[in-house]
Amino acid sequence: QVQLVESGGGLVQAGGSLRLSCVTSGRTFNTYTMAWFRQAPDKEREFVIAVTSSGSDTWYTNSVKGRFTISRDNAKSTVYLQMNSLRPEDTAVYYCAMRYGSARHYAAAIYNYWGQGTQVTVSS
Repeated sequence: QVQLVESGGGLVQAGGSLRLSCVTSGRTFNTYTMAWFRQAPDKEREFVIAVTSSGSDTWYTNSVKGRFTISRDNAKSTVYLQMNSLRPEDTAVYYCAMRYGSARHYAAAIYNYWGQGTQVTVSS
């Protein structure tokens, strides 16, 4: 059984930082691309950032360029999302997701497994 458990969300002021974690189990973590998505109220789930199974390649949506970074610890089956210079428009539920292989993908439908999400709220 595959499990993805996110943590680290919370309330932060604009300009602040948060670090999200996603611990996985049930699959060979180092063979899966890991991604973060987010969903704000009344909006569709959107791609944020992703990293290949080896950690050698990352890609992201333009709105988080220079502010968000993704990393993974294959020994701990964990992926991280470091979020700096947070803005009110970053407020959303953040989900981690995984997909077998190392190709670049942005569409939520392509990812096979999902966590339950963690709320991030950025106040102005």
